[in-house]
Amino acid sequence: MLDFVCLQVLIMALSVSPDTEIDRVELAEQIKNGDQQAFKKFFDAHHQPLFRFLRSKNIERETAEDLIQQAFLYIWEHRSSIESEKSLRAYLFKIAYTRMLNHVRDNKKFDNAEPVPTRETNHTPQDEVQAAEINQVIEQAIVAMPERRSQVFDLCFMQQFTYKEAAGAMDISVKTVENHMGLALKDMRKALQDFI
Repeated sequence: MLDFVCLQVLIMALSVSPDTEIDRVELAEQIKNGDQQAFKKFFDAHHQPLFRFLRSKNIERETAEDLIQQAFLYIWEHRSSIESEKSLRAYLFKIAYTRMLNHVRDNKKFDNAEPVPTRETNHTPQDEVQAAEINQVIEQAIVAMPERRSQVFDLCFMQQFTYKEAAGAMDISVKTVENHMGLALKDMRKALQDFI
């Protein structure tokens, strides 16, 4: 079962018009090699969705912009360690989300008698019900996939294996993993269309 944050990241990832796997990997490689134009393209494509995501978490506009700048800067400064097989977009959102949690923790004023919260959430009971529904739809979509496709989706998306690692674990080619992931994401996008 996916936690609330993973569900939101999955929904966001599926709501964006899908780039082809080749384009996504190529862009990540260009950024890794220091291509500023590729980085600008990445920035332009993901700045607004990331801003909306942070604002949906009740983060003030200026703070959201600061967190976004920090996340993009982190990726640029650490570009040599980019793994092009993994989603750079998901990595960006993960960095921004972690920095948001740190910001909330560091700026929260709380009473000494009150226990320190382990994680700030703004989830309503309705959010929890919707998360349960989405989890059920995801599980059904995974069960409906052909066996190998569901295995690839589990390894690459749920367990964050690189395509190369998944190919090695399943004893198939990296290209086969890419094809299965493309089809799995299409299946997932179709299954979750009511939530996107």
